[in-house]
Amino acid sequence: MNSPLSPKAIAEQASAAEAYKSKPYRYYALAVLTLVYVFNFVDRQIIVILSEYIIEDLDLTLAQYGMLSGIAFAAIYCVFGIPIARYADKGNRRNVIAVSLTVWSFFTAMCGSVTNFWQLFAARFGVGIGEAGGSPPAHSMVSDIFPVNERATALSIYSLGVYGGILVGFVGGAYLVQWFDWRVAFIVVGLPGILLAILLRLTVKEPPRGFSETREDVGSDTSFKDVLALLWSRKAFRHLAFACALHAFVTYGVGNFMVIFLSRVHEMPNLEIGKIYGLVAGIGGLAGTLAGGWLSDKISERTGNRNWYIWIPLISTLAAVPFAINTFLFMDSGLTAALSWALPVFFGGFYLAPCIAMTHGMVGLRMRALSSAVLFFVLNLIGLGLGPILTGYVADLLTPEFGIDGIRYAMTLTILVNIWCAFHYFMCTRTLKDSLDNAPA
Repeated sequence: MNSPLSPKAIAEQASAAEAYKSKPYRYYALAVLTLVYVFNFVDRQIIVILSEYIIEDLDLTLAQYGMLSGIAFAAIYCVFGIPIARYADKGNRRNVIAVSLTVWSFFTAMCGSVTNFWQLFAARFGVGIGEAGGSPPAHSMVSDIFPVNERATALSIYSLGVYGGILVGFVGGAYLVQWFDWRVAFIVVGLPGILLAILLRLTVKEPPRGFSETREDVGSDTSFKDVLALLWSRKAFRHLAFACALHAFVTYGVGNFMVIFLSRVHEMPNLEIGKIYGLVAGIGGLAGTLAGGWLSDKISERTGNRNWYIWIPLISTLAAVPFAINTFLFMDSGLTAALSWALPVFFGGFYLAPCIAMTHGMVGLRMRALSSAVLFFVLNLIGLGLGPILTGYVADLLTPEFGIDGIRYAMTLTILVNIWCAFHYFMCTRTLKDSLDNAPA
């Protein structure tokens, strides 16, 4: 059980509860959290649009670049994500996010001062430490702010930060590297996050736990081991987590090499890649992310079948495969390849919000940040950690025989992992209802 609240804490909770009764304030808080997530992905993915400049300047292999854009970030993100989320489930989630934003913004700027592979690797570690405290506490806040039948939609709005960050990072990064160099680009995108952290801290209130469901927060002394045991006991969660991980394996394994693919295979100029591919990936992903959450809420509510929260990601994952293969193998110019990526990235955005909503549905009020962290641990370790490095490794293996087309064939093999991913989504639907019905109070 938590210690009794002080009079000051009780007054703060009452003030926050009154504020969140206002629909405009709920959406203001969601907007600020979404903007933080945009910064999260700008700082995480800026390395992708700058990839060719970094590879040339630091004399890197594609496998080394895959490490920088993947495992260097993912490993430390996964290690720190769980203890930070555990603290967030007990303490003030808004403050955790504000501090984390400050840390990752500082280390993003520090990436601009490196002179070799290992220095950049270490700086990316720092970015991962900060970003580990971003999403899980935010997911928990959103679930407390919005009721169950609006939760996937609200989480899909929050998840727009993924593709909003890609859009800003690609288009903005492409212009920055034209005006300055790749080191300055890191500094310019990193430092503004510190100002956003101040805005978050001063204007967004910590929501009372259970507010959206009018459930009383009686506290919890549940240990990390207990939460992990609960999640592991749910077959639905095990399949859901692995499906999300494989989904992310494809997303990062392909997405982190799109700039190199368009540049080397189609000889597309970097500024054109940033503008055209950045807009296509950003807008397509934004639309898909919003559609996935909205459709899941609407169809599940209309049919009374919560399996639609998983059927939507399953169907969209399979739908992306033929369109993606068409992009890699049959488009004859950079422009047509970039434009044809709109449908794969649209379908690829459907999965995240429904999967987070279902994960929160399986656990108690003070387990939500930690459950998100466990989900993201699996997702990022396999997806972000292994996706880019294995795609880069396969591309390096194929290059001696196929030349610049080695990257084309490596990305094609990566996209086929979606079929494996869809199998685990299907297996999740078989026990999802039981896992949701037996969630702790």
